[in-house]
Amino acid sequence: MTLTQAHAKGAAADLIETTIGQRLNQVAAAQPEHPALVMPHQSIRWSYAEFLTEVDKLATGLLALGLNKGDRIAIWSPNRYEWVLTQFATAKIGAIMVCINPAYRLYELEYALNIVGCKAIISAESFKTSHYLEMLQTLAPELEHCERGALVSGKLPHLKHVIRMGSDNSAGMHNFDAVCELGSATEFDQLAMIEPQLDANEAINIQFTSGTTGNPKGATLTHHNILNNAYFVGQNMRLSAADRLCIPVPLYHCFGMVMGTLCCISHGATMVLPCEAFEPKPVLQAVQDEQCTALHGVPTMFIAELDDPDFAEYDVSSLRTGVIAGSTCPRELMKRLISDMDLDGIVIAYGQTECSPVDTMTEMDDPFEARVSTVGRPHTNWEIKICREDGSIAGIDETGEVCARGYGVMQGYWGDPDRTAQTIDAEGWLHSGDLGEMDAKGYVKITGRIKDMIIRGGENVYPREIEEFLYTHPDIQEVQVFGVPDAKYGEQVAAWVQLRDAKTVTAEDIADFCAGQITHFKVPRYIKLVDEFPMTVTGKMQKFVMRDQYAEELGLS
Repeated sequence: MTLTQAHAKGAAADLIETTIGQRLNQVAAAQPEHPALVMPHQSIRWSYAEFLTEVDKLATGLLALGLNKGDRIAIWSPNRYEWVLTQFATAKIGAIMVCINPAYRLYELEYALNIVGCKAIISAESFKTSHYLEMLQTLAPELEHCERGALVSGKLPHLKHVIRMGSDNSAGMHNFDAVCELGSATEFDQLAMIEPQLDANEAINIQFTSGTTGNPKGATLTHHNILNNAYFVGQNMRLSAADRLCIPVPLYHCFGMVMGTLCCISHGATMVLPCEAFEPKPVLQAVQDEQCTALHGVPTMFIAELDDPDFAEYDVSSLRTGVIAGSTCPRELMKRLISDMDLDGIVIAYGQTECSPVDTMTEMDDPFEARVSTVGRPHTNWEIKICREDGSIAGIDETGEVCARGYGVMQGYWGDPDRTAQTIDAEGWLHSGDLGEMDAKGYVKITGRIKDMIIRGGENVYPREIEEFLYTHPDIQEVQVFGVPDAKYGEQVAAWVQLRDAKTVTAEDIADFCAGQITHFKVPRYIKLVDEFPMTVTGKMQKFVMRDQYAEELGLS
């Protein structure tokens, strides 16, 4: 079918109507001895029966603490088995797991815990330069003198329980392992009564979305939202119980906990989490040792793996599929993934946290060009349309705002009906804030953010178009294009460029490369060579940070 307007629907399929806990129970009953969770960095290797036992121990421990359906329980940690247990234990009792970014500092932590009213937090002791327990003690000094579970904090008025990982004791805090032993026959009976009564359409997860302005918003997601999205992502990868998925992306984000762990549970596959935070060597080691068949990541992660000096020493021939998300896959990277990592079946996914998260995906059989220039077509049971500023549907190949509608659209931003209404319209369409276009076959290209669009002397300049051109330079590995203030034109085009190793290209060389090849007003006025980019822990580039830093550096702010 050829489209005449930029509006397409994905394939229709039956939706899963069970809760996350019920799905886990079903899979564990069907294949109790099958490997469920492998975490080399914590020496964890659990079958589905063992994993379910550990999940139920934590679930009943939380019940014993008085935590119940609807209570918000935060998790603040890098990728550890305690994180995975928390994800499924909270789902089993109907509590709402609140994902806290491991990079948060005091102000952000205080805001997040208070805006959604967290009653408990499960926290790692520390990771790298983040001393989590010290930050909690700073915000709630009352911990020093309170009984466990009886916190009364001036700054964190909703918080009652702090559950710390590790074997050390901390004043006012429970130990994670001790909580897992609290459940008695009473709580196990209680759990058995709770699970059948839970509704798949009830909230189960709050994910904070970070915009370029304002405080983070708590996207509220249900069992139904994320379980179905996870399942259909797995279907696109042709995932089965025979697969072992390597998950080096952070669990606190939808990529890790929906497209990763929950995707595996929904298909009975094995979860392999190679490290607390991404490093290329542990990932490659885990792929080799565990014979992983699938590997997730953002482009920068795959580049780091391929460029590891010892890459050739690892056997990654077991790989066949995986998901690239965060941005479009550069053409040369896709070639290397296929030729060097045997990832013939790797697919591209695009979406937003507010959509649980995937809106569009490429198919394993899509032509190469579609896999490097688009983010695929509407996902199963999804609609995508491209809208003009007046709300009308754009024409084929016309740029507009990407809007999505389907089972995965969030309930809303927690406690914020105004911002929810600004994002989800009366017809249920979620407005992404992304600029994109759709071709006649329904493939979507993302060209930038509405707020990222550069207006130079009245001309609309789309950063992605310039980036795609600059990627054709053989010595450029990564590039980010954005606007900076200009007294005459309003904005000028700026580019930060990362070169391939040992290259000596100059900014002037890059400007000369552009001259005569792209329209003069699209040629970057300012070019900076950089070694790295500011980005989120999920690999998304933070152009607003680059813009602010560069404008100040150039004296343009």
